[in-house]
Amino acid sequence: MFEKILIANRGEIACRVIKTAQKMGISTVAVYSDVDATALHVRMADEAVLIGGAASSESYLRLDRIIQACKDTGAQAVHPGYGFLSENAEFCETLAAQGIAFIGPAVKAITSMGDKITSKLLAQEAGVNTIPGYTDVISSPEHAVEVANKIGYPVMLKASAGGGGKGMRVVFSDDECLDGFERASNEARSSFGDDRVLVEKYLERSRHIEIQIFADQHGDVVHLFERDCSIQRRHQKVLEEAPAPGMTTAMRRAMGDAAVAAAKAVGYVGAGTVEFIANVSRGLSEDAFYFMEMNTRLQVEHPVTEMVTGQDLVDWQLQVAAGNPLPLSQDELSITGHAIEARIYSENPQKKFLPATGTLRRLRPPAESDNVRIDTGVREGDEISMFYDPMIAKLITWDCDRENALRRLCIALEDYEIAGVITNVNFLAAVAGHEAFAKGNLETSFIEKYKKELVPAPGPVP
Repeated sequence: MFEKILIANRGEIACRVIKTAQKMGISTVAVYSDVDATALHVRMADEAVLIGGAASSESYLRLDRIIQACKDTGAQAVHPGYGFLSENAEFCETLAAQGIAFIGPAVKAITSMGDKITSKLLAQEAGVNTIPGYTDVISSPEHAVEVANKIGYPVMLKASAGGGGKGMRVVFSDDECLDGFERASNEARSSFGDDRVLVEKYLERSRHIEIQIFADQHGDVVHLFERDCSIQRRHQKVLEEAPAPGMTTAMRRAMGDAAVAAAKAVGYVGAGTVEFIANVSRGLSEDAFYFMEMNTRLQVEHPVTEMVTGQDLVDWQLQVAAGNPLPLSQDELSITGHAIEARIYSENPQKKFLPATGTLRRLRPPAESDNVRIDTGVREGDEISMFYDPMIAKLITWDCDRENALRRLCIALEDYEIAGVITNVNFLAAVAGHEAFAKGNLETSFIEKYKKELVPAPGPVP
């Protein structure tokens, strides 16, 4: 096992990795930008190294400075967290050349699965159903319209690289397709440095269900069941839960087998998530789900999987990266109870969820327990700046079943005290308390469908 690791990230995920490393007796090195000098992850780590200015391009995205920090501190491995360099093949290659372990998959898996076009082709070769679409690069707006007409509107225009909802547009006509292609292509270029766009059928009644997989260096692959991530705004997840409401044993087995097959197709190692879209026009069915993409890293929503399986996925990552076999076999894994995660952001739901900045004048989360977990990277008095993701915390609740886990979530959101910045706490409470959500009537269009109830018109500031 490693004696010292460096976390090439910041905020909540850096703190999350440090906690597990401490439990395992592994020393940690934090890296930070000049505006993060007093950040929580810096205080928690055994060592910390300044790597540049506030802009991520001057610090957290600087491969050279992170590798130099590894050399200066003697870190044997790097945990990339998520975002920043977590799915950067060049970073992985450069670390390997320096004899530093990357706590993640190999370059082949990152490049193959990081590209949505290539990953769809690989999934098809592995016998996994993929959503109907055009598995090649769209060359122009006119080409996009031609392909869209063959597939049939509505269609999704989607950036081939990256994720997080960037470079995605749903279009319903030729005019929307022409405009949407230009917008998706431009956004993809600015976000990922890659303007390639693909076209696939858009399912108007769908659920986003993903499977957590894990693979070791000895050829063994398991899945740790599913998460439902259907509650989204701008194609970005808001609430996630495990297990998926209404999931049948047959469908869980079918999705799990498909996810494992996709992982084996690229010789995957480490933690990964295989994302599927399910057509729910006739309810959940094991013959109506399709591979969308694979994320070659730990996901933001991994805590709900940890809560229902009793496993520490960061511990698993470290074990696998050190060359150890998977801690458990498929037969030894099981689901206990239900968990729901709410992402608490500094953002304004009444202004299209625009990020909000400011100082956390008051930050009093609900008390943590076996049923309530808070993953955060900020404290009272910290600044939510314009430079990074405005996530304040992830609130996760667990109980014996969905009804009780949801009840605990509603209470915890009510108890959350945040002042100094605009947040989405009231919006999350509105979603969690909505009758359709309580009944498990989930769809990716849920927020848009109930928008007037979830995001009322702004009134006077109290």
